[in-house]
Amino acid sequence: MEDCSQKYSCRTAKKTLEWINAIVTFIKPYAFLTNAHVTNFFTHKLWQSIDPDWLHCLRNEPVQNLLLIPCGIIQEHWPASLKEFVLDLKCLAFPREQAHLNKLFPGVNVVSLNSVLAQGMNFKKKHEVEVLSAVVSSIANSVGAQTIVDVGAGQGYLAQVLSFQYQHSVVAIDACSHHGTVMEKRAERIKKHYTAQMRKHYPEIGIPNVPKTITSRVMSIDMLKALTSMSPHIDNVKRPELIGQVADDKTSLILAGLHACGDLSVTMLKTFIECKDVKAVVSIGCCYNLLSEGCLDIAGSQCGFPMSYGVKSAGISLGKSSRDLACQSAERWRILKEDAGLHNFELHAFRAAFQMVLCKYYPEIITSSPSIGRQGKVLRRQQQRRILQSSINCEEGDYSGSALYSHEFSCNGGTSGNETAAANKFLLFEKFSQSGLSCLGLKSLQETHFHEIWKEAEPFAVWSL
Repeated sequence: MEDCSQKYSCRTAKKTLEWINAIVTFIKPYAFLTNAHVTNFFTHKLWQSIDPDWLHCLRNEPVQNLLLIPCGIIQEHWPASLKEFVLDLKCLAFPREQAHLNKLFPGVNVVSLNSVLAQGMNFKKKHEVEVLSAVVSSIANSVGAQTIVDVGAGQGYLAQVLSFQYQHSVVAIDACSHHGTVMEKRAERIKKHYTAQMRKHYPEIGIPNVPKTITSRVMSIDMLKALTSMSPHIDNVKRPELIGQVADDKTSLILAGLHACGDLSVTMLKTFIECKDVKAVVSIGCCYNLLSEGCLDIAGSQCGFPMSYGVKSAGISLGKSSRDLACQSAERWRILKEDAGLHNFELHAFRAAFQMVLCKYYPEIITSSPSIGRQGKVLRRQQQRRILQSSINCEEGDYSGSALYSHEFSCNGGTSGNETAAANKFLLFEKFSQSGLSCLGLKSLQETHFHEIWKEAEPFAVWSL
């Protein structure tokens, strides 16, 4: 097999465009799948468009092998066309191997946050802020930036570390006024700590820098350019109409963002290109499914996807379902245990089969895109409690017939295990459907045949992957 790392790359614009066009060519024939919601696979019987050899092969495949498919791992006994499909996908996917920080940014020293700065952060957030603040500070020093603008600052974790620990001048922008209030109160608490430390050990040094906060929705490139042009020495700004206050002296800036959501990351990149005062951009984007697409330029705002002329020229359109699908983590599926994988498949199948119930018996409600909330997760928690209790009963020798919900076999084993599991799955689906109807304010009709619908959907549960 050809080495994927050699086949596609972003080393030049030409090679990048070749990669883009290869992706577009590959996914276009499967648009009927990528553009479909997982429930549509069942309600529209999309399995009828899948290669029958693939269906037959994967239907009998162990769950653990199915969970490896998104990572591009194949099995030798699969049909040649299926193996080629998965391997092509693996080659076309952007590599997700973790980079070595010191190789990318030689000399960057990641400093552990003290308890004052880390207050309120979970372990994941603390790790992200420690690493990103070190990188942003290093880049700011290397380009001689006078100010760092934290875009989508949230509660100000990144901004405050850059300000108090690395002594940078920081402006924090967030659309949520509550975040701005929390950010200011948190900054004042941290300021008191650092002021006391400085007076004790470095009395000649003045009061530490505190990030300036701006509460405003960043709706366009022009708005972000105006916000970033504001002097970091002005008072905190809470009214969007004040964004016209532009400093007389131009300053060099860095745009930084930790989890800059959806189009916000796009706006940062476009501002970097168009605004000469912005010397660098360091952005960890998120919520790619919220990128705008296929819209016209409105009030100076542009669509988030696609950004490049190359992708635009390729004529690709993703759509909401494809963007949601793109947010799935292959690695997350890979590390799931068999039980957890089966639970995920079944709950997707329950929701899809419930949609089939609505289509058949309550067609008038389908047009309103009904939502039943987290019924699946509630059901799963109840299911896990029953499994745990049944396991305890087994250990205590209690064979009273307590059912193991989901795919588990009965305590005493035997040939009836599969039949019991199948019956329990149907009972779970019926319970899920009754709960869903109740959430929608609908009464169960006497002629509703849950068993027939589940019998049709259940064989394809694993295809929710």
